[in-house]
Amino acid sequence: MRKFNVVVNGNSYSVEVEEVGGASAPVSAPAPVSAPAPAAAPKAAPAGGTPVTAPMPGVVRKLSLSDGASVQANQTVMVVEAMKMENDIVSSAAGTITYNVKVGDKVETGTVLAYIK
Repeated sequence: MRKFNVVVNGNSYSVEVEEVGGASAPVSAPAPVSAPAPAAAPKAAPAGGTPVTAPMPGVVRKLSLSDGASVQANQTVMVVEAMKMENDIVSSAAGTITYNVKVGDKVETGTVLAYIK
């Protein structure tokens, strides 16, 4: 088994690879891998809050409302850009919105973008 450090989308992974057949070439020590910068801690979910999650990875381009504003079900609450396309993110419930992200934040699928209470 040979160990390698691999960086994918800014995340570092340590992997082991089993060499099958053939002669092995000398291996130099892998370069040190720096840990990704810690992300800002997300806001705590309001008691009984309904999360609004990212359906795809992308970048937050616009927040349609201000923190604490009233929102209706299926109302656009923000715009996330993914693959050069702007996607409206809508609320899943009516209530008051508390954003968990800001414009320019990179988000992954399933990231909690906001809470509706």
